[in-house]
Amino acid sequence: MKPSFPNAKWCFSSRRIDPALAHGLDKDVASAKPGDMILGRVISIGQHARIQLPTGRPATLYPGDLVAMPCGARYAPDQFEGLAEIDPKGCDMLAGGGCLGRMIHRNTRRKEPTRVQPLGRILDATGKVISTEDHALPAIGSAFSPDIPIIGVFGAAMNSGKTTAAVALSHGLTKAGWKVAALKGTGTGAFGDFNDYVDTGASMVADFTDAGMVTTYLESHKRVMRAITDLVAEAQSQGCDIAVLEIADGLFQRETAALLADPKFRAMLTGTLFACGDPLAASGGVLALARNHIRPLALTGMVSCSPMATAEAKQNTGIDVLTRQNLLDPAEANRLATLASTKLSTAA
Repeated sequence: MKPSFPNAKWCFSSRRIDPALAHGLDKDVASAKPGDMILGRVISIGQHARIQLPTGRPATLYPGDLVAMPCGARYAPDQFEGLAEIDPKGCDMLAGGGCLGRMIHRNTRRKEPTRVQPLGRILDATGKVISTEDHALPAIGSAFSPDIPIIGVFGAAMNSGKTTAAVALSHGLTKAGWKVAALKGTGTGAFGDFNDYVDTGASMVADFTDAGMVTTYLESHKRVMRAITDLVAEAQSQGCDIAVLEIADGLFQRETAALLADPKFRAMLTGTLFACGDPLAASGGVLALARNHIRPLALTGMVSCSPMATAEAKQNTGIDVLTRQNLLDPAEANRLATLASTKLSTAA
């Protein structure tokens, strides 16, 4: 079957959906819920001049282009905050990976968002709105309990070095002989981090979009927990023997704070890394984690780029600082995995 909108550019966050399922449109875009697929026409180009395709490459956008993106919210302090709301008169492209909504705040260093005219919610042959939620991994019951070590990677803020650390550790563990699941538990759908994980050689790569969510912002804590549980369960079913789980944004971000406050989530983690930009962020972050009964196995991130900052961070926290090269080292990665396998870093 050919897709009903053959010229539409489908986005990365809809990669689990076959475009051939598209059969028609429902013009009631104002009723769109997070995950509902929207067909839109680009009005004007702003911050996002390209859309990330399911194939893993970016495509240049032009006014008049048709795009297929899901409705979703976004929280990105260095770009936009936006809500999962579709105005029939025009909506905002909140993320290059595919997320349409209404911008409410913008970092002043960024352009206005790319504007899109919504044409309708995309329907399947039965007349049902196509949603990312209906194309997710199998849902696992709340009684599921992980049987593999899980190393959580947290950060002080965006761009503190979380993904760099998670990627390096995943590769180091793979070289050490572990069957690694490289997972991203929260954030906004995009192919950058996903592709970096794939390049590590990890046995499995997945993120919250595989669990049916375009973004985790403003989703219920129960829904976020279900997504993370589903990802870990899928990793175990694929034979992975360890998981590296990156949690987006900073410790005080809404969904991250809720996860850290949840004893059930903390009990899933058997080790943590904390990425930060400087010694003060290291000290504050370690104290914030301690309030949730977590002591990182190591500090990492941008702070590790400076020997002087590294020394100050270790002196003020008592925790070792590991560089990207350290995490890439199979021996060091294996040491962390061994610690995560034998010693809990949390106290529920």
